Amino acid sequence: MQFIQIIVSGIAIGCVYGLIAQGFVLIYKATEAVNFAQGDLMMLGAFFALTTTGIVGLPYWAGVAIAVVLMALLGMLVEWSILRPILGQPTFTVLMVTVGFGYVARGGVTMIPGWGGDTHALAAPYKGEIVRLGSLILGMDQVVVIATTVLVCAALYFFFRFTKLGIAMQASSQNQLAAYYVGIPVKRINSLIWAISALVAGIAGVVLAPISFVYANMGFIGLKAFPAAVVGGFGSVPGAMAGGLVIGLIEALAGRYLPEGFKDVAAYVVVLLMLLIRPNGLFGENLRKRV
Repeated sequence: MQFIQIIVSGIAIGCVYGLIAQGFVLIYKATEAVNFAQGDLMMLGAFFALTTTGIVGLPYWAGVAIAVVLMALLGMLVEWSILRPILGQPTFTVLMVTVGFGYVARGGVTMIPGWGGDTHALAAPYKGEIVRLGSLILGMDQVVVIATTVLVCAALYFFFRFTKLGIAMQASSQNQLAAYYVGIPVKRINSLIWAISALVAGIAGVVLAPISFVYANMGFIGLKAFPAAVVGGFGSVPGAMAGGLVIGLIEALAGRYLPEGFKDVAAYVVVLLMLLIRPNGLFGENLRKRV
């Protein structure tokens, strides 16, 4: 039974990795750039929720909803103000800009009254509650993480599969020039993709906060989500979720059955093995674009 609880714990943290990794993949598919500030966007989402529910005093679920909407708006603002002016620059330039934004976000958080460099607890109404399934005891926070991830993945699937805007986003990610010529507003699509990416990161921060704490450096968890995106296949949204689950499970099992310290490096060992065995990831494909 303890083994099952370890598995559930690994799935829960893997879901968080998967949500953040989906943000990596969405932006990469749209712009062929890697947003290394994705973990810091997750951190900002947690702080927004801390503000709306704790400092402002809104009911928890209303505060969380507002925090997530604010994250979507922030994603659009970041794309418009920071990324759009450097369109056409080398990929390395975009990468370094996102790294720089991450540093600014972490530093800025420590200077905001009520946030600062302290560690905060997000008072979720379900925190501390348990769910009993026979002799299996699960924390409600883990159940919420898994259930939320399932809902987010289902919503993204239906959005990209059945909505006109979602299909336009897929077309833009395949070939922006062709999409522009057929009348798709590529710049607006890129802004919306950044909004969705930031929104998903904010959700990840909200569900992680009751398990962990809210603090300026919590965004470094993005360094675990990046291997998840690589393992799943950097161009695959379902692969990002699968990669997150793989990393979460391996990390949980390594922390229980291997010597101390292996847990922190397990994700990167998996990435190295995956790059050697299957460089395109579990769900990656060799795609060629016509130009």
